[in-house]
Amino acid sequence: MKTQYYTASSLDGFIATEDDSLEWLHALGDIGETGYAEFIAGVGALAMGATTYEWMLRNSERVIAEVGSAWPYSQPTWVFTSRTLPRVAGADLRFVRGDVRAVFPEMRAAAGGKNVWVVGGGDLAGQFHDAGLLDEIIVQIGSVTLGRGKPLFPRRLTSPPLRLVAVRQIGPGLAELRYEVPVGGAEADADKA
Repeated sequence: MKTQYYTASSLDGFIATEDDSLEWLHALGDIGETGYAEFIAGVGALAMGATTYEWMLRNSERVIAEVGSAWPYSQPTWVFTSRTLPRVAGADLRFVRGDVRAVFPEMRAAAGGKNVWVVGGGDLAGQFHDAGLLDEIIVQIGSVTLGRGKPLFPRRLTSPPLRLVAVRQIGPGLAELRYEVPVGGAEADADKA
């Protein structure tokens, strides 16, 4: 069982524009050409930030057109938020606030031996890293630059560095990089900050 941050990023390190648009990503190719189907089959629970959840709500028509349902996940999903947000009918949602460590044991148990996917965003993935709970970062780098936007991973990771374990080209516009997060990385960087 791993805790994985699986996402896409522009070449200059942004997962979304400043106004949370992903149109740049949709123009790069078909999700069916990626390893997403294999990835999601290994996921037993999801962690999602409020901004990502709200993007799902705002883009429900697109989600329905792509997957036939307003909520594309069968796995239980923990939405980290400090606000009251509307629920998606039929979705297994748990709205939580505070430290990721407080709910992680519940997430692991619900995952049933499968992986926990930190869906987004970068700051939530950073919180899992800071808590020593992030095992892997899988990022599909797109062949576009945004100039500014929502950062991929707003943390300093220098010592020890991430360990690159796989590289794969996905069509003409994406490269998937898979990194292992070394044990002790969060503590080492926190000591230097």
